[in-house]
Amino acid sequence: MTCETLKDLVSQYKKESEWIEFKVNNKEPYMIGEYISALANSAALHDVSKAYLIYGVEDETLKFLGTDFKPKIAKKGNEELENWLHRLLEPSIEFVIYDIECEELSFSVFEIESAAHRPISFEGKEYVRVGSYKKKLKDYPEKERKLWAKLTSNALQDWSANICEEATIDDLSEEAIAKARELYTQKNPKLADDIPTWDDKTFLNKAKITIKDKITNTAILLLGKSESEYMLSPAIAKISWILKDKDNVSQDYEHFYCPFILSIDKVYEKIRNLKYRYMRGDTIFPEEVDSYHPFLIRESLNNAIAHQDYMLGGKINVVEFEDRKLVLSNNGSFIPQSIENVLSSDAPETKYRNKFLAQAMINLNLIDTIGSGIMKMFKIQSAKYFPLPEYKLDNETVQVKIEGKVLDINYASKLASIPDLSFEEIFLLDKVQKGHELTAQEAKVLKAKELIEGKRPNIHISSNVAKYTSQEDDYIKLRGIDDEYAKKIMLDYLKEFKRAKKSDFVKVLLPKLPDVLDDEKKKNKIKNYLQDLRTELKIKNEGKYWVLV
Repeated sequence: MTCETLKDLVSQYKKESEWIEFKVNNKEPYMIGEYISALANSAALHDVSKAYLIYGVEDETLKFLGTDFKPKIAKKGNEELENWLHRLLEPSIEFVIYDIECEELSFSVFEIESAAHRPISFEGKEYVRVGSYKKKLKDYPEKERKLWAKLTSNALQDWSANICEEATIDDLSEEAIAKARELYTQKNPKLADDIPTWDDKTFLNKAKITIKDKITNTAILLLGKSESEYMLSPAIAKISWILKDKDNVSQDYEHFYCPFILSIDKVYEKIRNLKYRYMRGDTIFPEEVDSYHPFLIRESLNNAIAHQDYMLGGKINVVEFEDRKLVLSNNGSFIPQSIENVLSSDAPETKYRNKFLAQAMINLNLIDTIGSGIMKMFKIQSAKYFPLPEYKLDNETVQVKIEGKVLDINYASKLASIPDLSFEEIFLLDKVQKGHELTAQEAKVLKAKELIEGKRPNIHISSNVAKYTSQEDDYIKLRGIDDEYAKKIMLDYLKEFKRAKKSDFVKVLLPKLPDVLDDEKKKNKIKNYLQDLRTELKIKNEGKYWVLV
């Protein structure tokens, strides 16, 4: 969380709500624990994914006063405050503490996950917000009934949180549990001394993989023995790796099943991540990099696992092409609706298809809790001058294509030298380079900086971009000759050869018209030129031939 994010958060709410609380220096530990319980429960009541306890902002006036409270280093007795709070909150709840410097002042923000399957209690007591006040939940039976109804409903709707009634801890892989402990420790280094003392049931509950010792679909999916997969039916826990040549002919394949926490590494090892050697535009020395940055593979694969709609009965596909291209796909609609929404938003997505599974994968450090993974993928590719990841969203399927090579090093490297080019503009020019159609608003953004020319859908790079990217020849081909010059060529042809068929004009003009037009559109243009010249009384039709008037 940054200073700008904090300002946006405060300006968005304008006053305290049932899921946001402002403090300056009141740092009494028990009060903080009670507020975390109240805010998490109230967030669930209002279908909000996160609640906030913000230090450094004055209530009512919302003045930025700053705070001298540093919760990350604060203690309760001899115990770190953060660990003490986690220990007394039940069930275990995820909260993140951010220390922020803003306007030369210090701020601290508790970002608190909404209650998921039961109300959050502190020291055995459950709290809730009534207006901007913290109250005991039991004193407000109507709110208590409504909260339980919402949490029960959410659990039923979230397939990943459903209990596998016939499953026991013996259906989970010991190797997978050990891997989960390792990842959980990496995510929570402050608990490194405590985690080895927990038995498996305690660990799985605290990592939010099981619920009160009961085995969830998430537990089977991530940690289940391969023979336990049938318990998820009609859902399928399956990842297929397929190797294809450049002509889309399959060369090899392998299928992977639960436990997914181990299959992720096995799929990664199957991908032939060869070294790619190329000459960057800003150096005389060749660059040698992996075709695919490891983060791109793991982020794409883990996102597919976390957001797959398992009730559709499909599998996750990882298709590797021999000409250095990866295509990953999973079933289910893309909840943010478009990749542009993800890239333009500073805030993480507030809705999840598999909330319980996503939270477990966050706890195991498999996916990003702040929703910036996709943006990081785009920036990694951009920094290597590789084409940006390409998302295809249709028919209840999300597909991402990752190129493992440079399509046009001259274009890519020179593009980076255009001054003051924003990430949004790089993203949109990448679409132009790939021949994808822009929306009216996207075209407006690029035209404002004179980066493209033409009319939608026949858009091409401008002379400005062509100059920077040494694409003057391509620019001329894309722009083509203008309409008046084309008609002059036609008149000159008739002056020289006296008469011509339409097919003669097609032979002359087709190579000269803009390359952004296909042949059919070029022929229509020539037909329109003929009609214009006839209307202007410069040519007339004699049978199959056109002649000058």
